[in-house]
Amino acid sequence: MKHLTVKEKEEGIFDKMKDTFHYKNNMAAPKMVKMVLNVGTGTAVKKDKNKNDAIGERLAKITGQKGALRGAKQSIASFKVRQGDPIGIIITLRGKRMYAFLEKLINIALPRTKDFRGINPGAVDNVGNLTLGIKEHTIFPETADEDIKDVFGLAITLVSTAKNKKEGKTFFELLGIPFKKEL
Repeated sequence: MKHLTVKEKEEGIFDKMKDTFHYKNNMAAPKMVKMVLNVGTGTAVKKDKNKNDAIGERLAKITGQKGALRGAKQSIASFKVRQGDPIGIIITLRGKRMYAFLEKLINIALPRTKDFRGINPGAVDNVGNLTLGIKEHTIFPETADEDIKDVFGLAITLVSTAKNKKEGKTFFELLGIPFKKEL
């Protein structure tokens, strides 16, 4: 049996979802729009000036795309943050890179996660998008274990055209996202 890629699964989703959600044509079925990766670097940059660069390089290795530095929207005195200080890195993936990264996430990275039992179905929001929190970036194969000194977590948001939570969960299940089995 041939292994289907995420892109091929997405193309066949209309046939599987049309009876449940009463779609009239192929354009009504949900599709992937983009994937957004966020890493909060916080205020540790004040101690180590190269931390953002190191995190940016590792994210570029993992995704194949350079990240954009994001600044603080407002000053917060108790955190010693001034408006415009770099506090995070964001990467938006679309097209071929998005599908390649999603394939890697489902088939390689998530199974390498320690004590992985599936993704909580509650991670799908009310507009049909899925947000995952990953505690350690070391689950990706591009990160060599010998140069790991700063392990960071990241948030991955899968943005789809699904209209609600039920439609979004069904769409992501058919794509191959491993959800926890509900008892």
